[in-house]
Amino acid sequence: MQFTKKLIPAALMAASLVLTMSAHGQGRPDSAALIAAQRAAMQPLAILDGIWRGPAWTILPSGEKHNITQTERMGSFLDGSVKVIEGRGYEADGRVSFNAFGTISYDPATKAYTLHSYAMGQSGDFPIVPSADGYEWTIPAGPGTTIHYKATVKDGVLHEVGDRVVVGKEPFRFFEMTLKRIGDTDWPAAGAVPMK
Repeated sequence: MQFTKKLIPAALMAASLVLTMSAHGQGRPDSAALIAAQRAAMQPLAILDGIWRGPAWTILPSGEKHNITQTERMGSFLDGSVKVIEGRGYEADGRVSFNAFGTISYDPATKAYTLHSYAMGQSGDFPIVPSADGYEWTIPAGPGTTIHYKATVKDGVLHEVGDRVVVGKEPFRFFEMTLKRIGDTDWPAAGAVPMK
């Protein structure tokens, strides 16, 4: 009996050690392979790279349609594995009334894209799905309600619409922009601090 009482803890300790060694033996995923997978997955979004400008409108809470000039600059970062985006909305007098920043990334483990967005004092992570000619993304907006954006890029024109979708009702279009690609950009990769 004494021998058995001593044997059980020793066996448990040995099993624990084997499991720990096995887990450590798996190691971390290969960084180069992860970055290569991310870079390949981000390739469909390369059509977004550049500087864009054009008219946009949104429906205000009052119901009024508000027109602005929208600009976007988009570029690749971290060896092409992350897309970086800045959007600005300008009033007729030149004031910036809207400014947003976002990143799009791909996770090889989940095979999913995520848009991390900062705008109007808020931030969030939202699923985004590239398509053959653009992308779609959705924001939860309360019970039975989502905000759905869909964009297409064709012949140097980026067209994006935003709809409020409530279950059981027709979608309500509250946003639209039509931007022309006006140039290339080396943002955000340019300007890195050199070693010396």
